[in-house]
Amino acid sequence: MSDMTREAMDYDVVIVGAGPAGLSAAIRLKQLNADLEVVVLEKGSEVGAHILSGAVLDPSGLDRLMPDWKEKGAPLNVPVKEDNFYMLGEAGQIRIPNFILPPLMNNHGNYIVSMGNVCRWMAEQAEGLGVEIFPGMACSELIYGENGELKGVVAGEFGKNADGTPSDGYEPGMVLNGKYVFLSEGVRGSLSKEVIQKFDLDSCSDVTKFGLGMKEIWEVDPEKHNEGEVTHTLGWPLGFKNGGGSFIYHLDNNQVYVGYIIDLNYKNPYMFPYMEFQRFKHHPKVAELLKGGKRISYGARAVTKGGFQSIPEVAFPGGALLGCSAGLVNLPRIKGNHNAMHSGIEAAEAAFKAIDAGRSGDTLDDYTASLKDGVVGKDLKTVRNVAPLNARFGPLGGMAFGGFDMWFQSIFKFSLFGTLKHGKSDAASTEEASKHKPTDYPKPDGTLSFDRLTNVAFSFTNHEESQPAHLQLTDPSIPMAVNMPTYAEPAQRYCPAGVYEVVDEKFVINFQNCVHCKTCDIKDPSQNITWVTPQGGDGPNYPNM
Repeated sequence: MSDMTREAMDYDVVIVGAGPAGLSAAIRLKQLNADLEVVVLEKGSEVGAHILSGAVLDPSGLDRLMPDWKEKGAPLNVPVKEDNFYMLGEAGQIRIPNFILPPLMNNHGNYIVSMGNVCRWMAEQAEGLGVEIFPGMACSELIYGENGELKGVVAGEFGKNADGTPSDGYEPGMVLNGKYVFLSEGVRGSLSKEVIQKFDLDSCSDVTKFGLGMKEIWEVDPEKHNEGEVTHTLGWPLGFKNGGGSFIYHLDNNQVYVGYIIDLNYKNPYMFPYMEFQRFKHHPKVAELLKGGKRISYGARAVTKGGFQSIPEVAFPGGALLGCSAGLVNLPRIKGNHNAMHSGIEAAEAAFKAIDAGRSGDTLDDYTASLKDGVVGKDLKTVRNVAPLNARFGPLGGMAFGGFDMWFQSIFKFSLFGTLKHGKSDAASTEEASKHKPTDYPKPDGTLSFDRLTNVAFSFTNHEESQPAHLQLTDPSIPMAVNMPTYAEPAQRYCPAGVYEVVDEKFVINFQNCVHCKTCDIKDPSQNITWVTPQGGDGPNYPNM
């Protein structure tokens, strides 16, 4: 379909993604000039439907955006009151004293939240200021101007047949043009990936690094619930060769967030991240907490962990990368929402200044400078060596060296290590199956641990089955011709939703199960899988993640 067949609307700023970054940008733009025309496009069925985060929220971004957020009723209702860190063995644990941990690891003053609910509340604030928010509007295509600048997006395309041809009910979508377009899609967004490649935005940055985060919400016995408790663990079941660890957060209403993050730079293609998470819940300490409770929700998504040295150029002709599209998670703190909000504020201020001066479609250099030299850059620069040290020395050695580096920088304001490189991409880190042995994982018991398809039902995921698969193979022969003999086709295991199967020597993609975590786009050793947006409204429907 040509652009001439599509209706077009013009705005000052078009924002893709109603997460904390995109909504912060929208709110800040309207605070600066109420007459600016701002639109936010969200692929989820509603704002918050695709938001999954731990989450312990550092409120610094919200403080800056809306200092009166408490009076406005922001859903930050559970302040952290207890902060624990454990090293786990198979049958026991050792608590790491809090005074050993660097000051930046302290969660005092932070809040246990549902970021989905925080984003729903932020959307209400944005709409109250006059921002237009369109949920269920996936952005499937970027529109470029005569000089190659990003000019707009195509959103709301519906009704394609499985082969990509228009059905009888086809709707071509709309073109939404902006003087600037902000991409705040979250981790490994398909549009962000396109502009990074088109404008070579990562030419001077290190490789990007990721983890896979999986999370369940449990209702537990009130006698075991401790509202405001935050616990993190390292060690069992991953051991000390693979990076990753758990989080257990006690929010209100006798609910507990139970999650596990596994670094995607693991070497063994037989690694089964989902089953590691399920096995973790059988640790005596965790099992005792969950005994008598019930799991009420499940989800998964990739987490950026490359840090400061992996941030690409965040501004380009006509647009900007915000939040996790730029990779702004502080790895040791397991926090990125505050930096997402700060990035939205910085981008909004740069765009306002440019529009006020009569500019459009150029590169917002002020945003690049304010992001890397401001609060976000300072937050990430102090922890920039944690991920490379973990990769070199494993979680135990990485914790020791990384802890030393963070303490040293807290005191002396520079690092003895300088800025370390990450090395290989997560895909390239995967070794051949012949170098490893399969792991025999215990069968889920249906009480504490669950099989993938049962859990996916608790993500409330739905995709219209007649549409084209949004998980695209560059070469359909590679899974069975290359990945199967060389790597035992790890897609069968790294996907936390059971999307990929090998059945009768055929590679099967069950895209209906996809929870939009993007792990396949990241970890496939042949880099043969590309995640693109399905039609708007499809995917998970997280209620309180």
